[in-house]
Amino acid sequence: MKNTSLPENAYRELREGEEYKPIMSADTTPAEATPYSVTMGIIMAIIFSAAAAFLGLKVGQVFEAAIPIAIIAVGLGGLHKGKSMLGQNVIIQSIGATSGVIVAGAIFTLPALYILGLEAHFYQVFLSSLLGGILGIVLLIPFRKYFVKQMHGKYPFPEATATTEVLVSGEKGGKQTIVLALAGLIGGAYDFAVSTFGAWAETISTKMVGWGAAVADKFKVELSLNTGATLLGLGYIIGLKYAVIITAGSCLVWFVLVPLVGYASADAAAMSATDLFVAYGRPIGIGGIAMAGLIGIIRQAGIIKDAAKLAVNELGGKKSADVAARTERDITMKTILTIIIATLVATLVFFQFGVLGNWMQTIVALLIVFVIAFLFTTVAANAIAIVGSNPVSGMTLMTLILSSLVLVSIGLNGNIGMTAALIIGGVVCTALSMAGGFITDLKIGYWLGTTPAVQQKWKFLGTLVSAATVAGVMIILNKTYGFVGENALAAPQANAMAAVIRPLMEGGQTPWVLYFAGAILALVLTWIGVPALAFSLGMFIPMSLNAPLVVGGLIAWFVSTRSKDEVLNKARFDRGTLIASGFIAGGALMGVVSAILKFAGVELFAADWAASSAAEWTALAMYIAIMVYFTVHTMKAKKEE
Repeated sequence: MKNTSLPENAYRELREGEEYKPIMSADTTPAEATPYSVTMGIIMAIIFSAAAAFLGLKVGQVFEAAIPIAIIAVGLGGLHKGKSMLGQNVIIQSIGATSGVIVAGAIFTLPALYILGLEAHFYQVFLSSLLGGILGIVLLIPFRKYFVKQMHGKYPFPEATATTEVLVSGEKGGKQTIVLALAGLIGGAYDFAVSTFGAWAETISTKMVGWGAAVADKFKVELSLNTGATLLGLGYIIGLKYAVIITAGSCLVWFVLVPLVGYASADAAAMSATDLFVAYGRPIGIGGIAMAGLIGIIRQAGIIKDAAKLAVNELGGKKSADVAARTERDITMKTILTIIIATLVATLVFFQFGVLGNWMQTIVALLIVFVIAFLFTTVAANAIAIVGSNPVSGMTLMTLILSSLVLVSIGLNGNIGMTAALIIGGVVCTALSMAGGFITDLKIGYWLGTTPAVQQKWKFLGTLVSAATVAGVMIILNKTYGFVGENALAAPQANAMAAVIRPLMEGGQTPWVLYFAGAILALVLTWIGVPALAFSLGMFIPMSLNAPLVVGGLIAWFVSTRSKDEVLNKARFDRGTLIASGFIAGGALMGVVSAILKFAGVELFAADWAASSAAEWTALAMYIAIMVYFTVHTMKAKKEE
């Protein structure tokens, strides 16, 4: 393979009669699924599943593992001098990236079982993740040609673009790995010092000064910010636009809604700003997320119809002229249907003998899973294709509300009802998360010339490995930190799920007025052109976890706009992406190490110091220091990089 650069028409719409030809052309047979690539993919899936589970449960943000894994694959591939590693690196990335999507599906829902005081066995977490992941893969495959080929150049695919560029650069020489490794060491050591030793405060707020404490107490106005390197890097990758939109949702709640409620209600006056946020802000955010998901389904009706037509034509034997080409070869529709049926049968058995024990309720639960997963598949894929962010949590909230209402109507409520609804939500959430994440892998493969069927087959193995890892890590983290009480893991999405499901199943007061207000707000935001999903997410995730995203986004904006030379700006931004990825991976991995130490009974945390005012001022100084490091080293990029 001589060519190691993407064609000129890789990112733009094709002209009449023009064809896109990938780096690995269809008439070649590159090494793809080899013992090396499969083994490395499995290792990456295990490591990043553990890291992403810890990060997601602690701060509510699940990073996409594709870019860090691609960089690591490129660095290791450089040891195989003289060999083209591109095809193998795609498979490593594809198997390994399963970690992020499986983690998102599991941790957004299943920790709610612990929060509600219910049992969550290993097999329940494992099977929910495994079956949901398989369902997401097979439901997406019929839509592959539509998203990656027919819509070529019409969707930006931000994450797929970044990952593809990393993999292509690996064929030219993977020197970028040094930058990533250094950032990983610094970010990991920084976050490890906080989480393990309490070297400084993890979160700072305006209450660290006298006037800030008085304002928070009297007017319920408080600004807080997590000082971790991980969230700083995450904000850089998300970018300033969406970081601002997400944080704007937090600002509406924390600076407008919470103070107003605290002022207008005598009962609320005795509550803290955080209590008011949980009682009023989050339900409004939940309503907004649910409506944003519904709007997405309506908007994607045409996509479902067109992609389904492609699948039906292939099943009926009407194959397109290029179907025999290696780069256009999917798993056959007969195989897909067989896997779908087998997965649904396995889900039926799991629900009947592992959760419900009532055949009528089991069949209803199965129908809920299949119908909602099928309808929302294109919404998840479309969101990833446009903004690189999967709105899976909002769609899962809608699933929980709908499934709870249906299950209650057939006589299922209380603890069994909550367990059933959350496991249903876990399967659906994982399916949608997988659909959104897998379209990124398939687009990367399309640009580079990977065999789609090879990616699709080995994705099942990544799903199996990641599901088992996530189940084990979740149980360890629950025993180590817990999800309720002081110093418990935040698990914001799971807490939102628990808050939604309890009143539906136990007959308590459900805040329908607040849900409705959030839904109306989402409609208004959509009408004026503001991304309702991102804004609504900001309303139910704590301010301290959203504000750092803006800081990271500001750094991304700053380093990419300082020069009049756009090539230099891009080189700086790309170097910053490597550093941000290092912060994310290093911080999350060291978080897992910290959890293991605590699980083993090794107590090194200086709690008294970490809670002191001096620790907050130290945290501010260290945060400024790591921002300076981030900015200065990003600005050192040169055009040839």
